[in-house]
Amino acid sequence: MKAFSIRSGIFLGILLIAACNNQPPAERKESVRSLPSWNEGATKQSIVDFVDRVTNRNDPAFVLPAERIAVFDNDGTLWSEQPMYVPLVFVVDRIQQIASLHPDWKKKQPYRSILQNGVAGISAIGEQGITALIETAMGGLTTEESDALVKSWMTKARHPELNRPYTELIYQPMVELLQYLRSNGFKTYIVSGGGVDFMRPWMEQAYGIPPEQVIGSLMDMKYEESPVTHQPSLSFFPKMGFYSNGPNKPVAIRQFIGRRPVFAAGNSDGDRQMLEYTATGEDKSHFAMIVHHTDAQREVAYDRQSRIGKLDQALNQASKAGWTVVNMKQDWKTIFPAQTSGSN
Repeated sequence: MKAFSIRSGIFLGILLIAACNNQPPAERKESVRSLPSWNEGATKQSIVDFVDRVTNRNDPAFVLPAERIAVFDNDGTLWSEQPMYVPLVFVVDRIQQIASLHPDWKKKQPYRSILQNGVAGISAIGEQGITALIETAMGGLTTEESDALVKSWMTKARHPELNRPYTELIYQPMVELLQYLRSNGFKTYIVSGGGVDFMRPWMEQAYGIPPEQVIGSLMDMKYEESPVTHQPSLSFFPKMGFYSNGPNKPVAIRQFIGRRPVFAAGNSDGDRQMLEYTATGEDKSHFAMIVHHTDAQREVAYDRQSRIGKLDQALNQASKAGWTVVNMKQDWKTIFPAQTSGSN
C-alpha cells in the first residue's frame, strides 16, 4: 500500500506539471510579478505575448526549454554607456596607473593622448590605438590578477556625471526582463563587444548571469606552470584574439552557445547582425528588441549621430523587419535601481 501511494503521488505530480504547462497564459503568470518597472503598453505587451506563446505547449510557437536561448548586448542595453564605454574607462585608468613605469609614453601614441587628456583622449587615437591600449593594459596579467583588478576597480569607480558606482547604472527594467525570461525557462547570455575578462567578475551579482554565460572580446592567453611551485596559471598575451562586435556576434553565439537564440536585445548598429541572426532563424518563434535611448532627462538621448552606441542602420532595419523598439522615455517607469545608502 505504501509503494502504491508513492507511485500514485509521482503520477499525480506529472499530471499537475502537464496541467500547468497547458494553462492559459493569464493563469500561468499569477505567481510571477512581471516587469513592474515597465509601463503598460504595446512594448511590454509584445514581450509578455511572446513569452506566453513560446512557453505554452498548445501554441504552435512553443519552444522547448532547452532551446529558449536569450542573448543581450551589455553596453547601452543593460547599463549606461555614455559618455564612454565603461570597459574603456577601466583601461584608461589602468594605463594611467602603470604609466610611471613607462616614461616614454609621455611622447608616444596612443599613450600620450590618454596621459594628457584622460578618457577624452580616446577620440584622438582611433580603433587601432584603442586596441593597443587594451593589449597593454591587460598583457602579462594572470587571470587571477585581472579578476582582482576589475573587482577592485568596480567598487571604487564612479560615473563622472552621475557620481554613482557603475554597478548602480544598470537598467532596472532590463534586470527585470532577464529575471522574467529566466522564470519562464530561458537561459540568458551576454554577447558584448566588451572584454569578457572585464565583465565576468561582476555580472553574476549584477544580472544573475554566471561567467560561463558571458561572451565578449578575448585576449590571447597562455598556460604556464611555475618552475618553483609547479602551480598552473593562465596569463594574457598583449594581443587581442577576438573582437565580439557586429558580424562577429553571431559567430561568437555559434561558437560558444551552439544554438540560435530565440530572443535578442541590443541598442546599436553593433548589435544589428545579432538581432538579424536571431530574427531570421528557420523557427518562427523569435523576438528581436532594440533599446532606444530617448530620455534626455533621466539618462541621455542619442541614436543616429552618436559617437558612442550609434543607432542608425539597426533602427532602419527594425522598422522594416518589425523588431520591437523600446522607447526608454515612454516605456520605462524608472531607469536605474534605487540608490544605495553609499551613493550621493
